[in-house]
Amino acid sequence: MHERLVPLPTYRVTISNDGLARIGDVVRESAPAHRYAIVTDSNVGPVYAAHVRNALDASRATVFTIPAGEAHKTRDIWARLTDELLASGFGRDTTVVALGGGVVGDLAGFVAATFMRGVPYVQVPTSLLAMIDASVGGKTGVDTAAGKNLVGAFHQPAAVVADTSVLATLPLEHLRAGLAEAIKHGVIADAAYFESVCRFASSLSTADVTGDAMLDLVARSVEIKADVVRRDEREGGVRKSLNFGHTIGHAVELCSNYTLLHGNAVAIGMAYESVLAERMGVAAQGTAALVRVAVRAAGLPDVRPSSIAVDDVVTAARADKKARAGTAEYALPSRIGAMAGADSGWSVPVSESLVADVLRAPV
Repeated sequence: MHERLVPLPTYRVTISNDGLARIGDVVRESAPAHRYAIVTDSNVGPVYAAHVRNALDASRATVFTIPAGEAHKTRDIWARLTDELLASGFGRDTTVVALGGGVVGDLAGFVAATFMRGVPYVQVPTSLLAMIDASVGGKTGVDTAAGKNLVGAFHQPAAVVADTSVLATLPLEHLRAGLAEAIKHGVIADAAYFESVCRFASSLSTADVTGDAMLDLVARSVEIKADVVRRDEREGGVRKSLNFGHTIGHAVELCSNYTLLHGNAVAIGMAYESVLAERMGVAAQGTAALVRVAVRAAGLPDVRPSSIAVDDVVTAARADKKARAGTAEYALPSRIGAMAGADSGWSVPVSESLVADVLRAPV
């Protein structure tokens, strides 16, 4: 067994290659309950839900399955889940177990934040993106027609259990999408880690994704995010730096009707937002080129799909939850390993005309 532990103020993240084998003990220790509600999706549930249910005592655990995909992270599905919990007799002595990728984690976390005014939950991420980023930090929520994650709550998990052995069955395109968030963490906080992610990404198709190199990669990303979250749990300051790539990324993802994977959209967002940073004079020259090299090394896109209009992206960004006074705000790098905006709340307002110019410019 290989294991890394990352502590946060009220819980810890366990990263190992045998976490599911010990999931029952971890959940019972961190969030003991009379009954357990396992929320999963139609892809992950058939593979892992029965094991987790049996580990928690099948007589006290119930599996609730939602359709897979970002398009189903909605208020309607949230309402369906809460109604099913009530119909099944779940009460305040419930722990929710989020078993799946980022969509499941966000949605199940929001159910836990709101059911009976808040019950504990445990994150069991099964995608690389969820292990690296989405399962850590306590952001929960659902999407609306206006944009991603516009309805939600901060609700910290009781524990996060990331088992890298499950990555052996993850499609390559989803592994690539997960690396987008690892690249982001390198850009915002650790140039050496950025370089190591680039090296790993270039050999991803032949890498042992269950080995120590992946374990170390996930652990370092979690450490970077955990350090930021410790300093700013509710995104009033430095936590905004974690939004690098996400203002344009979320807008592009929305405009694609969620046909783009989240990591792919973030990769596109990072490519454009690093150019914005250079154009505005806040980033060192060459930063954008290094970001694009990393994105391409991971096999990720670095330009918006031609089917998505520039004006639609700009309009979607204006509705983003990070916008203030009708102007989108961006988390921009000053160089690889450091972010701009420390003296302005870690976000920078950017004119829509400049955003449109950058989105239209040839690569």
